[in-house]
Amino acid sequence: MARNESKVAAGWWDFTTLDKDILDAAAALTADDLVGLSRDGFTVSIYDTVQEFYNAQALEYIEAWRQATPDRPAGICGPIGPVEQLPLVAQIVNAIGLDLKHAHFWGMDEWVVDGKTVPVTHPLSFERADMEMLFNRIRPELAMPRENLHFPGTDPKPFIDSWDQARCVIMQGGQGEVKHWAFNDPPRRTGEYADTPMPPAEYRKLGTRLVNLHPLTMIQNARSSGGGRVQDVPNQAMTVGPRETWKAETVSIWQRAIDDNPLGIRLTAYMISKKMPDTAVPMSLLADHPQVRFNYLRSSIGECVLKI
Repeated sequence: MARNESKVAAGWWDFTTLDKDILDAAAALTADDLVGLSRDGFTVSIYDTVQEFYNAQALEYIEAWRQATPDRPAGICGPIGPVEQLPLVAQIVNAIGLDLKHAHFWGMDEWVVDGKTVPVTHPLSFERADMEMLFNRIRPELAMPRENLHFPGTDPKPFIDSWDQARCVIMQGGQGEVKHWAFNDPPRRTGEYADTPMPPAEYRKLGTRLVNLHPLTMIQNARSSGGGRVQDVPNQAMTVGPRETWKAETVSIWQRAIDDNPLGIRLTAYMISKKMPDTAVPMSLLADHPQVRFNYLRSSIGECVLKI
């Protein structure tokens, strides 16, 4: 049977092309049901307060960086979105005197304009946000060496090569409206994949690369970062790929229903728990990753009901 057409973006794959039974099953999940989706290799946790939620997220940086040694450097790959954890990370590092000499950090992605990643002077620069909200706040004697900070650039090769310089203990991220991690958006509905999505095994071969952004991603970022100014949001980005993601020992996703919604934050947990990877829902590909954590803020779980 032919897959559904997208309800939101003609010519693209996305979650609206799934069978309605899958979407309805996800929509029916309660908070207790979400916790019950945990299985070997997939853990669901719920935090009752905003403070607990972002503090736990910040502590994942500490968890990763504490494992870094001269013989075995280690680090974390982190997002811009959410960002509330970043100042907390700097505060904790300074408070406990954590020396980051052998620690590493990988930025997940960066905007691209006219074929080049944007400079740190760009108002939407992810690298600038990481530096201003985290790394520039760490005491100089504890600071991570600049060469241990890795951000994807116009030429992705140096960033790709950096994944072999240290262990990535944790890849941390949020979930976008189109059910992506980083900017791993669903592909266009063209060529050999016009009728069925790209097989998960093929998508997983993709490394850090230039991507064209799904219209839902454009709308989401215009809303969250530009007051709706979609005309000023780039439609391309350089993003960390599934190939690098599978080098991370753990993938930790923080679900607060700001960048996505109550249905979306249920759907991906359901598909991962049931081992239903589908490239129309990129986050669902984590069903095949050996260690995944989903973390929810209870007040953001909400309900999936139709009402005026």
